[in-house]
Amino acid sequence: MNETFTDQPTELRKGEEQDIDKLNVYLKNVLGNDSIQSIAQFPSGYSNLTYLIKTQHKEYVLRRPPFGANIKTAHDMGREFKVLNLLKKVYDKVPAPLVYCEDLDVLGAPFYIMERVNGVILRNRVPKGLDLNATTMKSISEACIDNLAVLHALDIDKSGLRELGKPEGYVKRQVEGWVARYYKAETDKIENMDKVAEWLKANMPPDPNPQSLIPNPYSFIHNDYKYDNLILDPSDLSNIIAVLDWEMATVGDPLMDLGTTLGYWAEANDGPYLRVFGLTSLPGNLNREDALQRYAEKSGRDVSGFLFYYVYACFKIGVIAQQIYARFKLGFTKDPRFGALIHSVKECGNNGANAIKYGRISNFY
Repeated sequence: MNETFTDQPTELRKGEEQDIDKLNVYLKNVLGNDSIQSIAQFPSGYSNLTYLIKTQHKEYVLRRPPFGANIKTAHDMGREFKVLNLLKKVYDKVPAPLVYCEDLDVLGAPFYIMERVNGVILRNRVPKGLDLNATTMKSISEACIDNLAVLHALDIDKSGLRELGKPEGYVKRQVEGWVARYYKAETDKIENMDKVAEWLKANMPPDPNPQSLIPNPYSFIHNDYKYDNLILDPSDLSNIIAVLDWEMATVGDPLMDLGTTLGYWAEANDGPYLRVFGLTSLPGNLNREDALQRYAEKSGRDVSGFLFYYVYACFKIGVIAQQIYARFKLGFTKDPRFGALIHSVKECGNNGANAIKYGRISNFY
C-alpha cells in the first residue's frame, strides 16, 4: 500500500499528549504480551481527538474528547463505542471496537480503542500524487451516496439500533435545539442565519405515519456523513472500506442525514469557506441535485420535500462552525483554523437563504 495516499498521523500537538505508561498498565490484559511503542495524532477534525497507537505487532486508533470539554454533556465515548458494537453485527464498513475505558485516572477522560483501518481519506486537500480526475471523483461521489442509502436501509429493530434514539419528534427537537445553540453561541449579527432560523421553525414537516410508508420512514443515521469520514480502498477509490466518526449517530428521519451530507457538499460556485469542508467541488462530482436524485433511486424514498432538509443542514453546519468560532474568540482554543470559521457561518447562512429564495438546492450563483 502506498502510504503517501493513506491517512497518516503526525506528532502530538502540544498539550494533547497521552501517557503511554498509564495506557500500557491499563491495556495489559487486553493486549496480552503486546505493548504500546508509540502514539501519534491524526491532525484533522474539529471535535474528538484521534490518535494512532502502535504496538509491537499491531496498530490501533484511540478516540477521546478534547481537553477541557464538558464530558458529562457531550463527547460521549461510551455511546460511540456502543454504536460500533451494535453496528458491527449488521454493517461491515466499521472498524472493530476493542475496549472502552471510563476510568478518568488513566487519561483524564473516557476513551475507547478500535482497530485501525488503513486507506485513503479525502479531506480538504488532494493527497500529493493522487490522481483525482473527473471520472474518479464521479465514481467516489456515487459510491458515497449509494452507501448512505445502504446505511439507511438497515433494520433498526432486528439490529437493536433503535435503542440509540427516539425517532418520533426528531425533526422538531433538532430544529429547536440547533436554533437555541446558535443564539447561545452568537458573536456576530448574521441576517441570513436569522432568516433561516425563522423559516425552519415555520416549515417543519410533520412526523410521518410509520404504518403507511414503505420503506420505514425512520432509519439509523450517521449525522456527519461526508468524504472525510470515509476510508477508501487505495486500489479502488470507489470502494468504501470503512465509515468513521459515529459520535452523533442516532435513529431518526434519514432525510435529515442526507441533508447534512449535502449541506457539506460544496459545489464549484459555492463560497471558498464552504469549499474548505471537502473535495466535492472538484470536477466530476455529482452536484447536490444529482446526488439527491441518485439517493432517491437507490433508497426508494420520496425526496419531493427535500428543500427543508437542505436548509436545515445549512443552518446546522453554520451553528457547528459558530460554536467552534465562539470558543476561539473567547480564547478557549488557539487553533488558527478556527478563526476563519465565522466566514463559513456566513456562507452557510447564504446557501440556506438562497435555497429558500430559489426553491432549489444547487446552482445558486
